[in-house]
Amino acid sequence: MQTTNTTSSPAQDLVKNNWEFTEVWIDAMLSPPYILLLLCDSEQNCKIYDPAQGYKIVFSSNDYNAAKLWLLEDEYEPIEGRLLAAEFA
Repeated sequence: MQTTNTTSSPAQDLVKNNWEFTEVWIDAMLSPPYILLLLCDSEQNCKIYDPAQGYKIVFSSNDYNAAKLWLLEDEYEPIEGRLLAAEFA
């Protein structure tokens, strides 16, 4: 019998518990669209994670606008909405 591992990814441990918000960005030109996750803390330290590469950090910045610009330069588009850590507390 084949089983599927449904436990949380160990890569989630890379994300500190002090994140303030996360955004999902996609490259809609690809099929299926390619997804990256942007996480920022309360001090605007931001990291961009690639779920397809085991949540590897592909970009890091101490400024949200620099992270956003990096995504826009690579033609990623934000999914509408932002998940706030306070919503999950």
